[in-house]
Amino acid sequence: MQPNPVFLRLGPITIYWYGLLIISGAMLAAYIASKLSSRNGHDPEIAWNLLIVVLLTGILGARIYHIISSWDYYIANPGRMFGLQMSGFGIYGAVLGGLLGVWAFAKYHKLRFLEWADYCAPGLILAQAIGRWGNFFNQELYGPPTDLPWGIYIAPGNRLPGLEGFERFHPTFFYESALCLIGFAILLYLARNWKRDRLWGDIFFVYGLIYPVIRFFLEGYFRPDAWKIGNIPAAQIVSVVFVVFFGALLLIRHKHQRPSMLYTPGEPWVPPAPEAAGD
Repeated sequence: MQPNPVFLRLGPITIYWYGLLIISGAMLAAYIASKLSSRNGHDPEIAWNLLIVVLLTGILGARIYHIISSWDYYIANPGRMFGLQMSGFGIYGAVLGGLLGVWAFAKYHKLRFLEWADYCAPGLILAQAIGRWGNFFNQELYGPPTDLPWGIYIAPGNRLPGLEGFERFHPTFFYESALCLIGFAILLYLARNWKRDRLWGDIFFVYGLIYPVIRFFLEGYFRPDAWKIGNIPAAQIVSVVFVVFFGALLLIRHKHQRPSMLYTPGEPWVPPAPEAAGD
């Protein structure tokens, strides 16, 4: 079976599965963030307003990452970098862009950045699990050829150079989706039940360990189309950097924690009032 990438056509309007799944995942992530934040006394509408900002910055970051990964092509075709018909996005770019959006939103509205990063983390990895199914409909993000019964058929026009003689391939998108669902279950459990010795930011930092480990494994064994620096997939390099960075943050912050860093369930954080000027 060859899937159709188009979900629906309404006259001149075409709705693609890929876009529909990304938007659906983002909305579900916002719903989860609204529920987690409301447990701490926040207005659930904050998460939905944040969604708009994160979608914009996340898409921009994802696009920039993809352009960098395919620089030779885009330097020869600069008109294809941005536009209504652009295709190609990078998850790591989406995460970094979305995180920048959360930071800007929190700063503008005087919210605690790491608190809101925690609220977003479980929904983020769930959205990734859902969005990966867009690769199924686009016949992309598949692995090396396989004879295993769950191998997926890839049409000749979508096969990578050198793999034209094969029909069935590892469903890399499915492997990542399934692993992200496990990551979602772990993060949601921690967000709802981890109270003792927890610091603001811990849930997002755990995400910063889980997803890079998933990506490191898949890039090394199931991505024949991986963007490489030398002979090493670039995403594996980024994954190692993220694991070291977030792992160090967890250890250092817990070793040198301050009372203001401790997770306090039940009440929203209020920034300290500025000190009055002396006479």
